[in-house]
Amino acid sequence: MSPPQSSGGHGLSVVIPVKNRVAELGRQLDALGPAIARCPEPVEVIVVDDSGPAAAAEHRANCARAGARYLRGPRHVGAKRNLGVRHASYDLLMFTDSDCRVPADLFQRYVRRLRDSGPEVAGVTGPVIVAPGTSAMFRVMRRSYLLLGDLTRPLHWSRVSWGAGANTALKRAAFESVGGFPEDSPMPIGGEDLHLGLVLTDAGHVLLTEPGGVVTHDTGVAETFEAVAYRFTTYGRSEQWLCVAHPHRRRPVFNAVSAAAVAAVGGLLAARRTRGLSLLAAPAVLAGTVLAKAPGRLGGDRGLRAAGEAVACAAVETLFDAAAFVTALRMRRPDLLFTGFRPPDEADYQ
Repeated sequence: MSPPQSSGGHGLSVVIPVKNRVAELGRQLDALGPAIARCPEPVEVIVVDDSGPAAAAEHRANCARAGARYLRGPRHVGAKRNLGVRHASYDLLMFTDSDCRVPADLFQRYVRRLRDSGPEVAGVTGPVIVAPGTSAMFRVMRRSYLLLGDLTRPLHWSRVSWGAGANTALKRAAFESVGGFPEDSPMPIGGEDLHLGLVLTDAGHVLLTEPGGVVTHDTGVAETFEAVAYRFTTYGRSEQWLCVAHPHRRRPVFNAVSAAAVAAVGGLLAARRTRGLSLLAAPAVLAGTVLAKAPGRLGGDRGLRAAGEAVACAAVETLFDAAAFVTALRMRRPDLLFTGFRPPDEADYQ
């Protein structure tokens, strides 16, 4: 591992965490070339990796070809990003992901915005747009704001409370003043960028948006059931961690799985008296919740296919509730069973 560098110079340090995803990171490194060429200040790229030996060897070779620095790092994505910052040379930091592609003018946009900003501004963030997929799962999940909607928040507000780790540039001084990314979230990835943004803005910093700074995310995030299930499990677990870390952001929510669990207990207690009919209470709660949420996933579409996709989308989103329910039990926090994390930008800036 190379030693930490001086952080005194003006320039942009790009930090990319990765695990496996060799082809994806290769495409991102290729996309960085034009962005670096158009940036008005020096740019360095730091890749922090915890892949196995075979993928790590390919990453090393790709980094050498692209002129990027390669570091071995821990599993947690927040810890990876913090390690990259400790080895960074410059006073501006750019965070993006291995399965994304930056546009050619992104660094130019962000450096100019940050240099022209006042001391209260901590950073700038742009939207992340998921590339269109062709699978049936993608057609269903493109309707999910829970899965994809947060990534487009910079299109709707001039400033926000947090920026996606795939597309955010920060002043290093502001980043370091709050201790960087958390490294104690329950999943290796998920929620760490939101936590950092809230810590920054709660401390009085401002996070600006750049609607034209669009980063493209590979379609894999919503292309298969396995990928979507992992994402919702991550989000649900992180939701409860964020509720504990930011208790003033908690709000009452209807958790379908928590409600179904209550109905299941009641159904069991009443089973003899109802001749077993009460055992249908739990699945009825789940089915009713899915059907109630489905119209909100139509997005103005009509027809049988759209209705089917909307119902399927709402059903898959129940995985988020399941993860939040299980996490509340594991944390021995029954008070979290019917609370959730208040969306900061909807509450603060709408």
